[in-house]
Amino acid sequence: MKRNLRWLLALLAVMGLVAAACGDSDDDTSSEGTTGTTTPSGPTITIGAQDFGESAILAEIYGQALAAAGYDVEQQALGGFRDIEMGAFESGEINFAPEYVASLLEFLNDKAGEATSDVDETLALLQPRLEEMGLVALEPAPGVNTNAFVVTKATADSLGLATLSDLAAKGADLKMGGPADCATNPFCVGGLQSVYGVDFSGTFVGLDTGVTATALQNGEIGVAVLFSTDGELTSDELIALEDDKGMLNADNIVPVVAQSVVDAYGPEMADLVNEISAELTTETLTELNERYSVDKEEAADIAQAWLEENDFL
Repeated sequence: MKRNLRWLLALLAVMGLVAAACGDSDDDTSSEGTTGTTTPSGPTITIGAQDFGESAILAEIYGQALAAAGYDVEQQALGGFRDIEMGAFESGEINFAPEYVASLLEFLNDKAGEATSDVDETLALLQPRLEEMGLVALEPAPGVNTNAFVVTKATADSLGLATLSDLAAKGADLKMGGPADCATNPFCVGGLQSVYGVDFSGTFVGLDTGVTATALQNGEIGVAVLFSTDGELTSDELIALEDDKGMLNADNIVPVVAQSVVDAYGPEMADLVNEISAELTTETLTELNERYSVDKEEAADIAQAWLEENDFL
């Protein structure tokens, strides 16, 4: 009787081990992706950064958040600006980039002047042009980074400059410097001529983004074309002139992504990117840029700190 009881207990134990093993097998299958997978499966997201600080910071912000969520992410420094970026999209070298709504539209429409100060209206014009290239714009950020025409406080006080109308009337002889594409950008030299009636094309010099503010402060140029979120604008010694005739349009930050990437990953990836964009205000961008250009912090470190502060990491 005792032997039979011991045999029965041993048999039940063996059956229990078999059942447990079967249960473990089901759990393993779930974690590998047949049900409830947490690791996204799809192409590598290669993010292109143009050759200026804000683009590098934004690329790191989006990239680090996506990597933390399990996506395979690579960063690609383009060593140039929008023309190189669009070529990299076309060749497949990149499939994601932080962009600017109005400026990208005007680049793609050959400066037709379609962009407006309304971001939704401008985005609606941009999307079809991106679709032709197999690209899509996700939701724009509230942060706007447009051109800013900046003089020193000494120049502003001396000439009485507060607005771009003042610049047209009193500062037309000043030498202007900024990004090389400003010479043909409809929101830069071209816009000043068409909207304010002042022509800086004869004195404009193209400068690397990182040295423009220094050139202004050293007296090498009289007007600097910076970005409205430029960290240098926190200085009381630099004055951004008011765009009193509304020349500048809706250059909100917007992530541009290959449609194939969006299709591969579904709405979860786009939702995460949109959540990040929603937190990127103009004030936030200015603070991040100050840390890059003034405090000389690395873009990756700036991005990581911001993502941690905002619970994305």
